[in-house]
Amino acid sequence: MSEVRIAAEPRTEFGKGAARRTRRAGRVPAVLYGHGTDPQHISLPGHDLMLALKTPNVLLTIEGLGNGTELALPKDVQRDPIKGFLEHVDLLLVKRGEKVVVDLPVNVVGDVVAGGQVAQTAVEISVEAEATHIPESVDLDITGLEIDTQVLAKDLKLPEGTTLAADEETLILQISDATAATEPETAAEAAEGEGAPAAEGEAEPAAE
Repeated sequence: MSEVRIAAEPRTEFGKGAARRTRRAGRVPAVLYGHGTDPQHISLPGHDLMLALKTPNVLLTIEGLGNGTELALPKDVQRDPIKGFLEHVDLLLVKRGEKVVVDLPVNVVGDVVAGGQVAQTAVEISVEAEATHIPESVDLDITGLEIDTQVLAKDLKLPEGTTLAADEETLILQISDATAATEPETAAEAAEGEGAPAAEGEAEPAAE
């Protein structure tokens, strides 16, 4: 997993106005909490944080807190819904050797069987892993899976050192018949269409 060192500064002003001033200065308001400690209100460099958060579940080494460094995982990231810039981040304190529950992306790899199509219903899966050894993703190889196959959470091959935290019966994806939705009209359906009553306003043919 990726580990990024990032410098924090304490925050003493709060509220929307203070948050806007923090962001104008190129920093992001954040709260560091966990392990039964009081929440620490800090700010982090916006550009460095944005780059770090491109990696899911990135481990942050927080510096500049006055008590050495702290390890933390991003727990809640708030972005502007229109412009996408970082507005606020909640960080969870962790320790080396500690187990945490995180959501990992499920990456589908391999080629679908001829005539099949993939319907992925879960793009993430919850797992338990050691805080400093969190995998970036779970790969799901669909090579050789037949049409009508369903893959459940319990069928995933998790990275070493991780265990499933989600419901085992969670549906991840299924392989369906790609031709089912495009099959030609059956003879019965065609006959039914031909025998349909005339639409309102249309005249019935006159009897000879």
